[in-house]
Amino acid sequence: MSGQILAFALVLAQLMLGASLLCATYRLVAGPRAQDRVLGLDSLYVNAMLMLLVFGIRTGKTVYFEAALIIAILGFAATMALAKFLMRGEVIE
Repeated sequence: MSGQILAFALVLAQLMLGASLLCATYRLVAGPRAQDRVLGLDSLYVNAMLMLLVFGIRTGKTVYFEAALIIAILGFAATMALAKFLMRGEVIE
């Protein structure tokens, strides 16, 4: 019984994260300003990371957790670089 509830919750979480990925992609593509696009990119990588985590829980394989960690690190670095570029016009001083 609890296995069925967990399986249903994981599928529901993946569906919700998929919808969130679509919304973030729309914000990334159609954002009227550059700040909106950076916010869309930030939420896109967070949702992709969470999607991998949920998929890793469903399958029980640890490779998905490692991939989610790499996405989190690279996404954070990309967000910081884009924010610095928007503030100062350059990334490397």
